[in-house]
Amino acid sequence: MKKLLKRVAKVVLLAVIVVILAVSAFVGGIAVQYWRIVAAGPGTVATDAEAGALGAWVDPFIGTGGIPWVCANNYPGPSLPFGVMRLSPETVSMLTSDRALNKSGYYYGDNKMLGFSHTRLNGTGAVDGGHFLVRPALGPIALDSRREARYDRFSHANEAAFPGYYGVRLTRPDILAEFTATPRVGVHRYTFPRGYTAHVHVDVSNALGGRRSEEGLVRVLAEAGELEGAVRTFGSFSGRYGGIKVYFAARFNRPFDGYATWSGSEYFSERAEAEGDDVGADITFAAGDAGQVVELRLAISHVSIANARENLEAEAADRSFDDLLEAAKAAWEERLALITIHGGSSEQRTIFYTALYRAFQMPTVFNDVNGEYFGFDKQVHRAEGFRYFTDMSLWDTFRTTHPLYTLIAPEDQRDMLVSLVTMAEQGGGWLPRWPSGNGYTNSMLGSPADMVVSESYLKGIRDFDIETAYAAMRQTAPGPTPPGAAFSGRAGIEHYLEYTYCPAEKMRQAVSRTLEYGWADSAIAGLAEALGHEEDAAMFREHSRYFRNLWNPETQYFQPRTSAGEFVEPFDPLKLTYLDRTGELTNDYVEGTALHWRWGAPHDPQGLIDLFKSREYFIEELNAFFENADPSVGHAIPSSYYWHGNQPALHSVYLFNEAGRPDLTQKWVRWILDTKHSADYVGLDGNDDGGTLSAWFVFSALGLYPMAGTDMYWIGAPLFEQAEVQVRDGTLAIIAQNYAPENLYVLSVRLNGRSIEGWRISHEELARGGELRFEMGAAPPSAE
Repeated sequence: MKKLLKRVAKVVLLAVIVVILAVSAFVGGIAVQYWRIVAAGPGTVATDAEAGALGAWVDPFIGTGGIPWVCANNYPGPSLPFGVMRLSPETVSMLTSDRALNKSGYYYGDNKMLGFSHTRLNGTGAVDGGHFLVRPALGPIALDSRREARYDRFSHANEAAFPGYYGVRLTRPDILAEFTATPRVGVHRYTFPRGYTAHVHVDVSNALGGRRSEEGLVRVLAEAGELEGAVRTFGSFSGRYGGIKVYFAARFNRPFDGYATWSGSEYFSERAEAEGDDVGADITFAAGDAGQVVELRLAISHVSIANARENLEAEAADRSFDDLLEAAKAAWEERLALITIHGGSSEQRTIFYTALYRAFQMPTVFNDVNGEYFGFDKQVHRAEGFRYFTDMSLWDTFRTTHPLYTLIAPEDQRDMLVSLVTMAEQGGGWLPRWPSGNGYTNSMLGSPADMVVSESYLKGIRDFDIETAYAAMRQTAPGPTPPGAAFSGRAGIEHYLEYTYCPAEKMRQAVSRTLEYGWADSAIAGLAEALGHEEDAAMFREHSRYFRNLWNPETQYFQPRTSAGEFVEPFDPLKLTYLDRTGELTNDYVEGTALHWRWGAPHDPQGLIDLFKSREYFIEELNAFFENADPSVGHAIPSSYYWHGNQPALHSVYLFNEAGRPDLTQKWVRWILDTKHSADYVGLDGNDDGGTLSAWFVFSALGLYPMAGTDMYWIGAPLFEQAEVQVRDGTLAIIAQNYAPENLYVLSVRLNGRSIEGWRISHEELARGGELRFEMGAAPPSAE
């Protein structure tokens, strides 16, 4: 009876939480409708700030709201392409006292703001960053009051953002806050009301989501009008490798009239330094007859205060806010101009350019202007001949984002490859799976760096140490990492090799691991062939087919199997991992259902199709996978059928090509483009994960999709009348002949006048540039 009552109590509690979150989402919906009416876009804040020509199509508020657990987790504040500086507001939810429901710190349904912090991840399910929270105020910080005393009210009607800029007029108090950025410096401009003493609070120990902070230090350099300090924070990822130490140097544009520091609940007037786990500074400017404008430039480093100061001097010291804003806009215009589009609706263009913008917000250039960075071996190194990148969501981004860089930003991709190899050299010999900051996070599963490195090399990026990279792959693929290793490797790999699949009773996530290991092994095999390692190529090619051993011909699914060869029962292919509290039915799958993973062998599509009863049955089942999917975006309960926020099935719509039904690829890709991406605060169907969903939209809107781990692309259907894509050798013009919204089917494809057959095209063909012409029609060829 007690157990029953406990279960009932849990169900009731869950129901209450769902209702509260639904109300929060509803309130957010009301807010966004108000914003659409009163503030239809950037420029509603009374300043002279204007977006660039292409930046005007970007809406940074897309993906900042929606149902919290399927929120895109994007943020609206300014950053530069791949910049470590991601300056953005932190809001407070009605359900929590110190954080937003969005993992990047800003949730569109909120109307209270904590302040503006300088670091965060983009679009992930992890909470990290929030360093050095700055809050403009009209009085001292309220250390002894409830946390609510530190909130400021705001409205979306008084808020604007575009690439390189964010501005908001706080409604209580009446302060205009504006921001821009350089790669390593956050640039603040506050306009205070007339007749008030202006305060700027700098919370050095702040961490997103109320995460733990230690080793805080703040030092006021009053004569220079400066602050400096450091803190170690322990976020979702950084907490896994001992925390991340971040340093800062900050400078005001004018002398201040007073200052104080705090440590814990103690406030020290005119004391220049404080240390502890909760420290900060309160800087004051005397009241005047006119409104005061106070500017602050805050630079960060992961090496030292001295390096933070060098970053400040090099990037922002002697330049005005407006000059820095123009530079930020120009940096984004250059990136957005890598693809120019024509045709389509206004909403489609906004979604496209916002997606392209998001794809360049992460990974992170981690080195300072002098080249120094803090490595995986906890030592300071200097990057020479490359920029050192971190924060690579590889399990997600290997599918779409890194292939996009390889096509339109190969120099960036090359530096990321050098960074991965450097991490392996400094971290014990293993390529990371989800490197963040200065450590392995071991998030997710498999070895997706294998796909990223192999694909890049096969696509012609060769200016990095491929043999060292291959040796790192060769170290991870054949066996487990030693006990206590910083990298978890391929969990259960010894069983995978012994049984030719991952046995269910010997590990968790056995089905998903078998499929992921097979995909990685296929990529390694392709690289081994290119490098002339023939024996390795044959071995890894064989391993890449092990996934077939989990196919149950009776159920027609990949099903968990014991080491004795028996398929595990009970089996429910529609059960979501998120809803299976005990894990009894989904322990062998990751983030989804058995139905999601049914299509999980894109590296061997013909082998996958051959497992089904017939090719016709494969087409019928794959079609039903989309027909039964939820047609909305950002729905509260993820679909057991196609769910666009779920990475393992992102490629599945292109498998119709392999089964001889490209028309169904074209039909369902257009459906996804139309229904699973939107131009409002919801925007996406799940976490953007470092631009993964955004890059999916960019590729699919161009009529292409990467076959990750290879040098090939599937051909889809373009969304726009024409696009010019800047590739290795020049411009690739993608033209939709007979363009019209209803003409979504492809009748023929020609590259520079040559007919393309088989619905595949190589990277080399695209990288040479020229003209890719699609002849479009309202019905597929067989139906006309």
